Amino acid sequence: MLEKVLIANRGEIALRILRACKELGIKTVAVHSKADESLMHVRLADESVCIGPNNPTESYLNIPALISAAEVTDAVAIHPGYGFLAENADFAEQVENSGFTFIGPSPDVIRLMGDKVSAIKAMQKAGVPTVPGSNGPLTGDKERSLAIARDIGYPVIVKASGGGGGRGMRVVHSEAHLLSAINVTQSEALAAFGNEMVYLEKFLENPRHVEVQILADGQGNAIHLGDRDCSLQRRHQKVIEEAPAPGIPEEARHDIAMRCVNACIEIGYRGAGTFEFLYEDGNFYFIEMNTRVQVEHPVSEMVTGVDIVKEQLLVASGQPLSIKQEDITIKGHAIECRINAEDPKTFMPSPGEIKHFHAPGGIGIRVDSHLYSGYKVPPYYDSLIAKVISYGETREVALARMRHALDELVVHGIRTNAPLHAELVRDANFAKGGVNIHYLEQKLSQ
Repeated sequence: MLEKVLIANRGEIALRILRACKELGIKTVAVHSKADESLMHVRLADESVCIGPNNPTESYLNIPALISAAEVTDAVAIHPGYGFLAENADFAEQVENSGFTFIGPSPDVIRLMGDKVSAIKAMQKAGVPTVPGSNGPLTGDKERSLAIARDIGYPVIVKASGGGGGRGMRVVHSEAHLLSAINVTQSEALAAFGNEMVYLEKFLENPRHVEVQILADGQGNAIHLGDRDCSLQRRHQKVIEEAPAPGIPEEARHDIAMRCVNACIEIGYRGAGTFEFLYEDGNFYFIEMNTRVQVEHPVSEMVTGVDIVKEQLLVASGQPLSIKQEDITIKGHAIECRINAEDPKTFMPSPGEIKHFHAPGGIGIRVDSHLYSGYKVPPYYDSLIAKVISYGETREVALARMRHALDELVVHGIRTNAPLHAELVRDANFAKGGVNIHYLEQKLSQ
């Protein structure tokens, strides 16, 4: 077992990792910026190290500072959480070259799946269905680009190979706008990701966002923990997630999950990961793989009873997966609402002091949050402050419990998007299940 783990993150995910370490008897090191010295996990960790000023570039994204913190505290492994450096292959490589264990996939696999073009090729080879597209980067040959788009059929979407999080993409509805869209996306991609490579895909007009959670040990064993629906999104950022995805035929559900499992074995995957798909007209289309633990991992934990972060730690210590596929049963339904420190109507960030915090409770309710009364939400980082998760024997029960939980939630002192969530879980179309990825944006625009 790993003796001591450095948690290279902040907020609710850092506290989530700390709790898993405590259950396994692993000592913890919390790193933090100056603004984060009062975070809950910093108070609870065995040791803490300030790694820099408030700016994340000088703290949570500062690779030398993180590795130095591991060295001075005698940590043996580093858990990156999500965001920041979690999918940075260079960070994973430097961690391993410095003699520490990176709790995640190998640097080579992170690179393979982090580049959208190479990821699509790897998935096609492994038998995972992909969106019809250019099957590789676009070149400077304008006629070739126009011919590919005609072959795919409009509308198409130009995507940056190194993009992610909804950035580096542009929808094109006619041939007249294609070449200019390619040029603009290339320029943006070079500025944002240091890589101007772009490719073309068919733009699916009314898809859902469905993803498959996997665990693998890098020793030839891999399993899936079912799927999730993450279609309620604003500006490509997920707002509500649920497991399992409603209204998908069991045969199709099983088939895509096992293709993901086989792909993990083929690429030598290690740790927790998520295959993300667009789902339209009964078909799955691979869009990307997240080589880390996801924000929405709790809903998969609730319907399977598997602790995903503990499995990450066990696998990183060199152990094989503690569970087999036949041990996994998807039971009931779970829903997660992401509570952000932001105005529910304008979505402007709302940092400040938490005057009073009360977490909801009751049967089937879980709250993952680093908040406490008196805590000051800083303005420098992501606005996620809590995740409210409900579980029920059916989707209807999970929805009912979520409605009550959001009514019970109290966060005084700052604005949050909890009122928006309270409205969404009472929305008649969402209650039916299966809304597409454009639904929330269209609802907000009205």
